[in-house]
Amino acid sequence: MAARIFLARHGQTEWSLSGRHTGRTDVPLLDEGRRGAKLLGERLHRAPWDGLPGVEVRTSPLVRAKETCELAGFGDRAQQWDALMEFDYGAYEGLTPAEIKSGRPDWLIWRDGVPDGETLAEVAARADEVIGWARSAEREVLVFAHGHILRALGARWLGLDISFGARIRLEPTSLSVLGWAYGEPAIERWNDTGHLG
Repeated sequence: MAARIFLARHGQTEWSLSGRHTGRTDVPLLDEGRRGAKLLGERLHRAPWDGLPGVEVRTSPLVRAKETCELAGFGDRAQQWDALMEFDYGAYEGLTPAEIKSGRPDWLIWRDGVPDGETLAEVAARADEVIGWARSAEREVLVFAHGHILRALGARWLGLDISFGARIRLEPTSLSVLGWAYGEPAIERWNDTGHLG
């Protein structure tokens, strides 16, 4: 079995609901986020995945990802990993895109980065570390993390520049799968929120 990565974005928080950049601020899940995490877990424990027996699980140490992992039923199998933390937004932490664009109208995080935070190269390096781990053995892995780092993983899995992350949105509590097609890295599923309906 070729390595695949199951990506679970954390559930809804007050900041994700309002569109605020939530990097290292440890914002808890809302009730809606907790409900979504349980529904995601129920989905992963039904066919065709049946609880992903043998999967290796890692989670961001931030509470919104850890709690999503626990409520989805994978907390006892999960190892915390700093490489899965969200982008350090620096001076833009807690701001909405509209607030940032009021001072920088043409700003795009995937091209311009952030002041006083992580560089795009640093985020790409973390994404590459996760991909290297995922491809290091023939088994499936499941990660619980955050919107921008997961989008970076999607771009880097495909061998593309991190800027491709701008084109692949992710909703809270979404499920995505990175796998293979014709021997090449491929997106098997992206931003799937069917379990929330």
